[in-house]
Amino acid sequence: MQKVFIQSLVIFFLSFQISNAQQPQKPNSVEVYNQIQKLNFLGSVLYIAAHPDDENTRFISYFSNEVKARTAYLSMTRGDGGQNLIGPQLRELLGVIRTQELIEARKIDGGEQFFTRANDFGYSKNPAETLEIWDKEKVLSDIVWAIRKFQPDVIINRFDHRTSGNTHGHHSASALLGVESFALANNPTVFPEQLKLVKPWQANRQFFNTSWWFYGSQEKFNAADKTNLMSLQTGVYYAPIGKSNQEIAALSRSRHQSQGFGSTGTRGEETEYLEFINGKPLQDKTSIFEGIDTSWNRVKGGKPIGELLTKIILEYDFKNPSASIPDLTKAYSMIQSLDENQWKGIKSEEIKKIIAACSGLYLEAVAQNQEATPGSLVKLKIEAINRSPIAMQLVSVNTLPGLKSINQNVTLNNNISQKINLDLQLPSTIEYTQPYWLKDKGTEGIYTVSDQKNIGIPDIIREVKVVFNIQINGIEIPFERTVVYKYNDDVKGEMYNYLDVVPEVTTSILDKVSLFRDTKKKYVAVKIKAGKDAVKGDLQLELPASWIVMPKSIPFNLDKKGTEQTLYFEVTPPNSTDEAVAKSIAIIDTKRYDKEQIIIDFSHITKQQVLKTSEAKFIRMDLKTKEEKIAYIMGAGDEVPNSLSQMGYKVTLLNPEEISPEKLANFDVVMTGVRAYNILQALTNKQVILFDFVKGGKTMLVQYNTSNDLVTDNIAPFPIKISRDRVTEENAEVRFLAPNHPVLNAPNKITTKDFEGWKQEQGLYYPNEFDKAFTPILSSNDKGETPKNGALLIAPYGKGHYIYTGLSFFRELPEGVSGAYKLLANIISLQNPVTIPVQKTKL
Repeated sequence: MQKVFIQSLVIFFLSFQISNAQQPQKPNSVEVYNQIQKLNFLGSVLYIAAHPDDENTRFISYFSNEVKARTAYLSMTRGDGGQNLIGPQLRELLGVIRTQELIEARKIDGGEQFFTRANDFGYSKNPAETLEIWDKEKVLSDIVWAIRKFQPDVIINRFDHRTSGNTHGHHSASALLGVESFALANNPTVFPEQLKLVKPWQANRQFFNTSWWFYGSQEKFNAADKTNLMSLQTGVYYAPIGKSNQEIAALSRSRHQSQGFGSTGTRGEETEYLEFINGKPLQDKTSIFEGIDTSWNRVKGGKPIGELLTKIILEYDFKNPSASIPDLTKAYSMIQSLDENQWKGIKSEEIKKIIAACSGLYLEAVAQNQEATPGSLVKLKIEAINRSPIAMQLVSVNTLPGLKSINQNVTLNNNISQKINLDLQLPSTIEYTQPYWLKDKGTEGIYTVSDQKNIGIPDIIREVKVVFNIQINGIEIPFERTVVYKYNDDVKGEMYNYLDVVPEVTTSILDKVSLFRDTKKKYVAVKIKAGKDAVKGDLQLELPASWIVMPKSIPFNLDKKGTEQTLYFEVTPPNSTDEAVAKSIAIIDTKRYDKEQIIIDFSHITKQQVLKTSEAKFIRMDLKTKEEKIAYIMGAGDEVPNSLSQMGYKVTLLNPEEISPEKLANFDVVMTGVRAYNILQALTNKQVILFDFVKGGKTMLVQYNTSNDLVTDNIAPFPIKISRDRVTEENAEVRFLAPNHPVLNAPNKITTKDFEGWKQEQGLYYPNEFDKAFTPILSSNDKGETPKNGALLIAPYGKGHYIYTGLSFFRELPEGVSGAYKLLANIISLQNPVTIPVQKTKL
């Protein structure tokens, strides 16, 4: 035995090495040893906050890997209302991305992940608004459900329940609900419908994870009285893998790529602080588990299991992990003999993974294709290989759903791969693969999940699985594997995806917003995709009767699975202003298919399929524009260029490296995408060229940037300071500060009605200090706040105009908000600087 490894190790280091998110885990000897240590610890911690990236990954890694506790993060939301630095996906699609980023983060720091049904509806300035929009009782029910299901010994809040209104309303709400749920979870009269599935549970104590951030600065925190705080030394160094706890935490946090939270690991001593807020007080403040039995003794009949696992740990052979299998299979059998309890199920799954890892037991079920339709036959290739001298037999395999059992009785000799072909018949009633929380229509503040058992599950629920029943040392153990699809990429090598169940046919209206500026007909493109071979039917575009669609239906015939075809409908709008929702429907043998397949595929997360109703917004409006040519410099990613094309502009995407006087001479307007000055370093050396472009009589429009990490301080030709000011109430009153300014009058007349129907917010990161050369155009504010006047600032510069706006055009245009289109058209149409005095409204 090599005693050099008999220290607390860490987590599944494999997560640092995998090339794509779906690859199977193949833990090494050090990782296996760590898992056995964790198997022998029966304590749990639940960390509660509001969003993806709110969690303290240093804490989660420390408790999971140093303390060996079962550690989970309960996020109120999936981060749907944030911004996206890696693509154009917003709202629920961004929530899908951020969900996967959290799942990947937990793979690295060793924690588990849970959610409530709460929808991140956008920035909220107070918890009262948050709880009203969320539907407090439903979210409180979900937290109580999570506590009863997870059964934590200790609960830790990320935010302070006593600072309501001083931070994001979601943050405060998460803390308030966390504190309220502490006692409610143990009350059988509270949400009694849950008790058919779980039991009341009382956590021992609850803490607030405080830090300098809550004190305003590190200096203030250093000077604060910490008598009532518990300190934990989390700067642990894990010698066997050569990483500090902070380095692991940084790798975990860096999974939040859509939010730009790449982190650099640190080393050395580090202290985290906890403030006791509920439950049984600590006496000596050395362990949050004080007074809690975290050994197997806490389980009736568990003491012999703990003793056996201690023996396994002491005798573990790093060069031959399979030597532990006889005792591990004995321990597995002993766990199965226990009375039903929380720890029995948890530890059964843990020890099965350990047995497989110790023996090099590799089990895999691979589908021939990545997609299948309900009722179809899925051809599988099954692989089973035992890479140890331990005698094993593959007794049978069961396929799910349906629990069909196929006897095998195949001996698994050391390092001899057994490969079997298998047919799996999918039931016609199987659910499509999609995020379960998006299946049914929710509200602004909460998703609809009808099945109580599913609430809180982090990921897509995948039904297609294979269970390998393996006999080891006379004990039959079931090992479950989700069916995957894999292929070889010439550059990246072996690549994995999960099997997705898809509709027989999906459709997509290519332009999600279609603008009809007059009564002329337009051709609307609809893409149709086959989910299986030989798909034949009719495609229809449904609109209200005031819109004329020709033809009424178009036949289609797609021979091969995956084949796509684009068909065109002729649409004539009504004579008067109107807005309508268009839906594309494929009809096959009288059955209607109305789903659009959206694939989200980034290298740092698992590929996702989202199925939404295939629809688009059609707008008949008298929108006046000129024929400006626009150069659009994409920032973090948005759909604004598509909207500009719908408005009739000629749009060219321009890389910042391409900016030159000669190149810009071809354009009338330059627009920068959202957060361009946060992420495009090349803009630093292009400002003189851009300002000269404006000076020569052209227009430059800069959309919002955050106040931190600007690539240059000179984003405008005049002094301007970006703040954190924002207006989150999308229906807040808008006041015109310069009602005679051309931007509010030509070529479209702008009224306050044009700010009705905005989505999620009016704008964000408004400048609060700016040179007198700027004319502030608009003023608005959330309830109880001072006016915010930096939403739209226009400055004549030379013969042209420089405009800075924090208005959320990137949200409003893809949502088809007509007023946003009118205002943007006026901004683009600004020609010569205003030379007459501009009337300003006094507030």
